[in-house]
Order: sequence, then structure tokens, then C-alpha cells
Amino acid sequence: MTEFQDAMPHGAIEEVFPDVFFVTGTMKNEFFGSMWQFSRNMTVVREDNRLTIVNSVRLDEQGLAALYALGTVANVVRIGDMHGVDDPFYVDRYAAAFWALPGMTIQDGLQVDHELTTGGAMPFSDCSLFEFKTTNRPEGILRLDREGGIMIACDSLQNWVEPDEFFLDETVAIMREMGFFTPANLGLAWLHASEPEAQDFVRLKEIPFRHALCGHGSPLYDTAGENYSATIARMFEV
Repeated sequence: MTEFQDAMPHGAIEEVFPDVFFVTGTMKNEFFGSMWQFSRNMTVVREDNRLTIVNSVRLDEQGLAALYALGTVANVVRIGDMHGVDDPFYVDRYAAAFWALPGMTIQDGLQVDHELTTGGAMPFSDCSLFEFKTTNRPEGILRLDREGGIMIACDSLQNWVEPDEFFLDETVAIMREMGFFTPANLGLAWLHASEPEAQDFVRLKEIPFRHALCGHGSPLYDTAGENYSATIARMFEV
């Protein structure tokens, strides 16, 4: 029997836009020589009763029942190389198709059914891919052509304003000192690991969008495009 990571504490699934759902859970990992516990988010997009999971977070049985009530899990999508620990659970449980960017680190036993490429096939309609070209590790952002543009990001775009109930106090102190709790921020651990260059952000700023659902932090509504443009200008002077 295949072993998967256990479900960790998480919140309720919320419908943040029509047929777009968002849930916050827990992550534990080692960064900079110490163990951190913080929050992470999963986004679920529904189309014709088919669900696509992006930035998977394993849910407990109550959460899975709520997910089942939304539709049938058809796709699991990996857009960030630093995430993915719960992808095998969802692919196995629902016999879902697995999508990932080329070159990603994939867990043993997990096979990529569809590669995500710019201009290529997408797991649902009204969707396009922005791919970082200069990073050490693959990373992408999905843009939903709905509500004026919704960006589903993993680690590149974040919106941690304040810590939530899924953080350890020790982790909060470290992350606060390092500046993680900054609205419409770029992922600091991701910047350190992936070393993106300014030219990626020049391309990103050309894409219109109003909202952002990130792998970390709360949803950012209405002003996301201008907020991230200001952050990019501050950090990369472009």
C-alpha cells in the first residue's frame, strides 16, 4: 500500500469566485537550517463538474467530503517546484491526470500525464500559463481569464499580511524579522532558491490581472496587478 503524507490542520473550502475555491492548510519544512511551520494554500477550479487542484494540500476526511460535494477531481496541477508533497495522494485517490512544468522534481512513482507549456494545452478553458524562464527551479503562474484576470501562483507571488493559526510562534518570529509578512510580496525563500532575473518580471508586468490566489497568504482582490507591479519595481527596478 502506498504511503502518503498525513493530512495536517486546515480550514474550510471557500468559494472566492464563481467555481473557484480556496483552502488554507499547514506546511512543515526545513529552511535555512531550522524547521518551520507555516500556512499554504490550495486552489480548486471547477468546470462542468470537473475539479482541477492547483498547489495541492491534503485534506482530512471532512475536507475530502466537502471537496467531493463540489465535483469530481479530474486534474492535479503542479506550478511550483518547491511544492507538490500532496500531489501523489490526489492523483492516486481520484485517478486524476497530473500536469507539471518540464524539469520539475517529481516524487517517486508519480508520472506526468501532461506537460504545462506556454501556448499549450491547459487543464481547463479560459486559462493560460506564464512561465519563468530564468529561474533555477521551474515555476509558473496560471491566469484565469475571468473577473478581469485571476492569477493562480505558487511561491513566486505571495500575500502574507499576518500570520494565521497554522503557524508556529517560533516560525512567526523568524519570518517577521525576515520580512515575509509583506502584502503583495514576492516569495523570499523562492527568490533565494530560484534566483529569477529581472527580465521575467518585465514580461509578467505586461499581463493584465486584478486578483491573485497564491500558494501562501490570503487572496488579493481587485488591485493585485498594480500591487505586484509596485513590488516588482521596488525589488527589481523594472
